[in-house]
Amino acid sequence: MSDNDGKKTLGLRGGPRSGNVKQSFSHGRTKNVVVETKRKRVVVPKPGAAQTAAGSAATSAMSAAGSKRPAGISDAEMERRLKALQAAKAREGEEAAQREAEEKARAEERDRMRAEKEAKEREQREAEEKARQKAEEEERRAREAAEAAKQAAADPAEPAVSRPTAGGPKPSQQAAPRKVEREREERGRRKGDDTERRSGKLTLNQALGGEGGRQKSMAAMKRKQERARQKAMGGNQPREKVVRDVQLPEAITVAELANRMAERVGDVVKALMQNGIMATQNQTIDADTAELIIEEFGHRVTRVSDADVEDVIKEVEDAPEDLKPRPPVITIMGHVDHGKTSLLDAIRETNVTSGEAGGITQHIGAYQVTTKDGAVLSFLDTPGHAAFTSMRSRGAQVTDIVVLVVAADDAVMPQTIEAINHAKAAKVPMIVAINKVDKPSANPTKVRTDLLQHEVVVEQMSGDVQDVEVSAHTGQGLPELLEAIALQAEILELKANPDRAAQGAVIEAQLDVGRGPVATVLIQNGTLRQGDIFVVGEQYGKVRALINDKGERVKEAGPSVPVEVLGLNGTPEAGDVLNVTETEAQAREIAEYRANVAKEKRAALGAATTLEQLMKKAKDDENVSELPVLVKADVQGSAEAIVQALEKVGNDEVRVRVLHSGVGAITETDIGLAEASGCPVIGFNVRANASARNTANQKGVEIRYYSVIYDLVDDVKAAASGLLSAEIKETFIGYAEIKDVFKVSNVGKVAGCLVTEGVARRSAGVRLLRDNVVIHEGTLKTLKRFKDEVAEVQSGQECGMAFENYEDIRQGDVIEIFERQEVERKLD
Repeated sequence: MSDNDGKKTLGLRGGPRSGNVKQSFSHGRTKNVVVETKRKRVVVPKPGAAQTAAGSAATSAMSAAGSKRPAGISDAEMERRLKALQAAKAREGEEAAQREAEEKARAEERDRMRAEKEAKEREQREAEEKARQKAEEEERRAREAAEAAKQAAADPAEPAVSRPTAGGPKPSQQAAPRKVEREREERGRRKGDDTERRSGKLTLNQALGGEGGRQKSMAAMKRKQERARQKAMGGNQPREKVVRDVQLPEAITVAELANRMAERVGDVVKALMQNGIMATQNQTIDADTAELIIEEFGHRVTRVSDADVEDVIKEVEDAPEDLKPRPPVITIMGHVDHGKTSLLDAIRETNVTSGEAGGITQHIGAYQVTTKDGAVLSFLDTPGHAAFTSMRSRGAQVTDIVVLVVAADDAVMPQTIEAINHAKAAKVPMIVAINKVDKPSANPTKVRTDLLQHEVVVEQMSGDVQDVEVSAHTGQGLPELLEAIALQAEILELKANPDRAAQGAVIEAQLDVGRGPVATVLIQNGTLRQGDIFVVGEQYGKVRALINDKGERVKEAGPSVPVEVLGLNGTPEAGDVLNVTETEAQAREIAEYRANVAKEKRAALGAATTLEQLMKKAKDDENVSELPVLVKADVQGSAEAIVQALEKVGNDEVRVRVLHSGVGAITETDIGLAEASGCPVIGFNVRANASARNTANQKGVEIRYYSVIYDLVDDVKAAASGLLSAEIKETFIGYAEIKDVFKVSNVGKVAGCLVTEGVARRSAGVRLLRDNVVIHEGTLKTLKRFKDEVAEVQSGQECGMAFENYEDIRQGDVIEIFERQEVERKLD
């Protein structure tokens, strides 16, 4: 044994080949275990504090083993065994320490939960005790007040009567016994309460369950005090009947009817039973029955309709002195690729067309322009594609002036004619802008002549419609066009009242990521301010923010100002009218009423009401193949246009069915619907989110992305064409005459034929004609020439033929040989 720097080293020696085992200690904690042999020195990692005893035992075992090593075991094997023994002991110590720590943690957790439960029970008991004491105090006060009032009512003239007499007691002597008696009763009652309160241990179930009986509420005690006071003042007087004006809709529940009349539900049910109507409080009765009950109870009836909720937003005529001038709203209309957006870009000095997919406008845009003269103009840009008919119609409905753009090198086209019809239907003035006059092939005179066919007579043709030759590329004629617009606006004398609740039309609506539902609204009357509560179609909301066409936030928007409105609870339909309401409850009620009406209308349109309609619908569905699709678009107008275009695809045999259309990114819900219906998902200027893409890959749902409506409609039309049954085209290839009939064993009857016309082929179809009447149609079982099976036989040659599964052949019959060919059909 040796002592060095506070460390103790224990040396054990074995036989001649045994090693030395040393264990070092420092400040009572084991550091390392060192095993030395003649060949090498091994350092074993130190054990934990809980393993010190195990390490000591291992050391002792190692020393004993080293001194008594069995024969035939090498030093390396002995060393390995010692290490394994030490590791096992260390693991046992660690596991024991871990189990001890876990048990300690569980015990602490149980103690903590028990303490929390006891604290909660104690708080509940204290709260229950306080409530009961307060109720007892209130009841005692009420009883004392009632006794005092009763005594005052029973002895109203006691002071005058209780004069001291010769032999009678004094008044103070009469009052003293009553006071003492009351105090004695009060002490007895309190003692009884204390005894009852303190008897037994109060448990949580007793406190929550109210072992002492149900306690009266404060309202019940106040009613009891009021009844005692009225009784003391002269008894209960019958209350006067309050006659109410009861608003009665088309149908109402019994409970709601009782609530509106302020009568008890039991009385209303009793009255119904007396009239022969058995109804519970949750059942609905019609308006006529309810009117009889209301009159029986003595109230007045006011019949109302569900549509009366919209009375709060009915238009009010503005006084002439309240009207102020407003900017004109100009809609740019015309055929696709005639330069509408380019012309508007030249006026606004911007470049909108560069951001349009395919170079064509597919959304309706709203802009406000201030000219060099200071005039403010509001422009609406509409798409020219045939699918966007509804967008052009909306633009014509909310506009003051229509600018009809016609390309000078293309003249009048189908969408130009449609724009003319929309402008005439809306009864708005028109200005013809003949664009692209800078091109060499431009012919403005032809444009003016073609317009005459559609009853549009321009000024150069002695008409009343202004026409201006312009070029969006060079800027030629733009000042003249703005001057024509200003002149037309001055003639119209456009005015509106900005000092009233706002009313506007939704030009476009979309579901924006981060901002939620966003609607582009053109204010037509009044002023829309931030914080206003509004209803628009089946949606409602509160204006959270207003953003103008330049992307700037504004506090308010007056007449003829297009703004983006944020704060809706859902995406409205393009073309809906926005109205500001006084309260959110009104807006919610109107939106719910409109949603119910729309739901009933859709159900009525899609349901078969009679047996004949049901049978016809089932027969039509059986004969018509459907291509289901699911459409998601970036804005409401595009979704509407796509649905309308796809509904036109098809014929009597095949049609496209839009299962669902919406606005916003493709979600996992859309993928689930598409998978259940077995249809593809079409995304127009939108993409699927990450979870939707993963789900689509797992479930095998196809997602098709498009940015140009031409490509979308063409692809769906091609897919629908695949559902058409192929057209069978039959081609005659030859005739053969039966000269004789032979009976061959294992084959049956074989016709010896002469090919009189064309060619006979083994793979072709055949018909058997007898006296020019078809008696059989099928295929050949064999075609032989001499003894060889051949593929075909030319005209003028003899051959042998046998029919498949048919043997009624005779001499003189004629065999017609033909081929069938399937021709794929396509939708027009």
